[in-house]
Amino acid sequence: MWKTLVKPHISTLTRRTLTHSISLQLLEQNIIQSQNQPHFSTLCTFTTTERPTISKTPKIHFIRSSEFLGNSSSFCSAASVEETSCCWNCKTQKPFLICESCGCVQPVDHSVDYFRIFGLERKFDIEDGSLEGIYKNWQKKLHPDLVHTRSKEEREYAAEQSARVIDAYTTLRKPLLRAIYLMRLEGVEVDEEQTVSEPELLGEIMEIREAVEEAADSQALKNIQSQMEEKLRHWSNSFANAFGSKSYDEAIKSIQRMTYYHRVNEEIVKKL
Repeated sequence: MWKTLVKPHISTLTRRTLTHSISLQLLEQNIIQSQNQPHFSTLCTFTTTERPTISKTPKIHFIRSSEFLGNSSSFCSAASVEETSCCWNCKTQKPFLICESCGCVQPVDHSVDYFRIFGLERKFDIEDGSLEGIYKNWQKKLHPDLVHTRSKEEREYAAEQSARVIDAYTTLRKPLLRAIYLMRLEGVEVDEEQTVSEPELLGEIMEIREAVEEAADSQALKNIQSQMEEKLRHWSNSFANAFGSKSYDEAIKSIQRMTYYHRVNEEIVKKL
C-alpha cells in the first residue's frame, strides 16, 4: 500500500525529467554566453543584513579572476566616482581644499600637487613673493579658530589640510627641496646621500668647510655664505635648464651639487 503512495505516476515522472533536462540545457547556454562576454555589466553588493532576492529567471554573471587583478578603485560605479568629485556636505563640485559653495573643509586629495595648491605652473622657477601671500591666505581659512565649532571630522580635515599647506610652502620656497619634489613628480627619485665621485668637487668642499671652521669672525662667515649662495644660484639655473629639457641625469647632477653647497650654508648659519 505505502509503495503505491510514494510511487510517482509515470506521466508525472516523464514531465519532471523533461523539465529538468530543458533547465539544464538553458543553464549551460547561459554559462557559455556569459563566458564569451568580454565584460560583465553589473556587480550587485549586499550588506550583512540584506539577502539577495532570487528571481524565477535569474541572470548569471561570471567574473574572470583576471578581472580582479588591478586597482580596486577600477570597480567604482559612476555614482561613486561622481561622489568623490563633489563636496561631502553640499554635493556641489568640490575644490581641492575648501568648498566655495558651503565653506566646508574637504578631505586631503593627494592627487593635488603642491604647485596646484599655490596656483602655480609645475616648473622650477618661481617668482619671489608668489608663495607667502597665498600661504597666509590658506592658513587663515584653515585656522583652528574658524572650525572649532564644526564636526570632529571636519576639524580633522582642517588640521590635515593645514599641515599639507605648510609642507607645500616649505618645499616650494627652498630651491633644493623644490628641485627634488619636481623630480619626484616625474617619477625620478633622487638619492641626496649619494657621494659624488669627482675629486675636484670633493676637494673644493673640504677647503670650504675648513675655511668655515677657521673663520675669525661673523664677517668672514658671511663672505663664505655669499659665495655659497652664488654657487647655489648657478646650480639652480643648471637644474632648471636640465629639467625643462627633461635631461634628468643632468638634473640629478645639479641637485647633488646643490646639496653639498646647501649643507655648507647650513653650517655657516649655525655659526652666525
